[in-house]
Order: sequence, then C-alpha cells, then structure tokens
Amino acid sequence: MSSSFFRQGARAGMVVGFSTLPFGLLFGAVAVDGGMTPLEATMMSGVIFGGASQLVGVQMFGTHVPAWLIVLSVFAVNFRHILYSAALSPHLRAYSPLARFSALFFLTDPQFAEASKQVDRNGKVEPSWYFGMAFVVYGLWVASSAIGALFGRLVGDPAALGFDVLLPVYFLGLVLGFRRRPLFSIVVPISATASILAMHTVGSPWHVSIGALAGVIAALVLHKPAKTADAGETS
Repeated sequence: MSSSFFRQGARAGMVVGFSTLPFGLLFGAVAVDGGMTPLEATMMSGVIFGGASQLVGVQMFGTHVPAWLIVLSVFAVNFRHILYSAALSPHLRAYSPLARFSALFFLTDPQFAEASKQVDRNGKVEPSWYFGMAFVVYGLWVASSAIGALFGRLVGDPAALGFDVLLPVYFLGLVLGFRRRPLFSIVVPISATASILAMHTVGSPWHVSIGALAGVIAALVLHKPAKTADAGETS
C-alpha cells in the first residue's frame, strides 16, 4: 500500500467520519432504547455497517414484526448499495479478490461519493486511498455507536435537540456533490418525486428503493451515448 495515498484517504475519512458522529451516537441511543444492550448495538454497527438500515432494523425489533419482514425492509433501504457496487465495480477490477470483497463491504454512501470523485479526477480508485478512507470511517462509526449506546440516555429526546434532521442534511450534501454530472437537474427531481409519491402510497422504507429505481430508469432513458465517427469517415 502506498502510504501517501493511504494518508490522503484517511484525511477524507476524517472529514466524513466526524460529520457522521452525531448519527452514530443517535443510532446507539435508539438501539439501547429499543431493548438492545450496548454490546449488541456496537456489534450491529460493526457487522452491518449501514446507518439507515440499522435504524430501520432496531425500530422494528420491538414491534413484534416477523423476522422476514425486518430482513426485507433492511434490504429495501440498502438496495441503493447494489447500484453503488454496479457503478464502482469496473474500477475495482485491479484489486485482488479479497480486496474487492472488502471494498464492497465498506461501500457506504460517502465512500461511493468520494470514490466516484476519484474516478472523475484520476480515472481510477487507488486501493490505498480507498482503504485509508474506509478504515477511518468504519472505526469512527463503530466507536460513535458504542458511545451512543453507553451514554445516549443522558441526552434525552434526540428530536428535541434537532438530531433528527442530521440524516436528511447529510444525504442532501452527498447528492449536491454530483450536481455537475450530466442529467443531474432532471434525474434528481424525478427520483425525489417518485420517492415522495411512494412514501405517501406504498410507505416506508420502500420509498427509498422506488425513488432510486425511478432515477436509474430516468437516467437510462435520457442517456445519449457518445456518437462515434463512421469507419470510412476521414478527418
């Protein structure tokens, strides 16, 4: 691993990791409030490593919902990661099989956003940079979940402190990072509209996947492949 690229990735991970600390604290507090022990909440963050889906899971655990429905709901929330992996996998072909598997485990929303920027700038994602960022974000997420689980009850009602708006603001920042991409001004409103309609008709958490699918379909329909010169054409 190149130490220079690793440090660059770690610095990017520090920015992302510290910005998600309140969200990790919130998850830990909600998990314990829902009946999990601090150890169980911490292990859930370490094994699943998916903030939004973890919150969906812990909120359903205490409602006597069948286990299969919890699994299906978590899958619905995490469906976007299938799209992330499909988009990023071509740039991970040079990785070893173990490194590629590990990279996909760490493929969270900010990891995908920052890796996509690396592709735009350099045409590739250096493994050292990728894992430098991933290790820092992962470590801070698990640590913040543990702290929230241990001391979250001292905070009281997270919504009263405005913590409930952190996740929407965080995702809005990620989306705006792609504002210079082609079709951004068309695909994003279509995806958002579909998600809002699904929220009021189908319900949560399915609106997440439906909004994502609507955006993908819109991008596929509106995408215009680059024209290539005819074989017999001369410049």
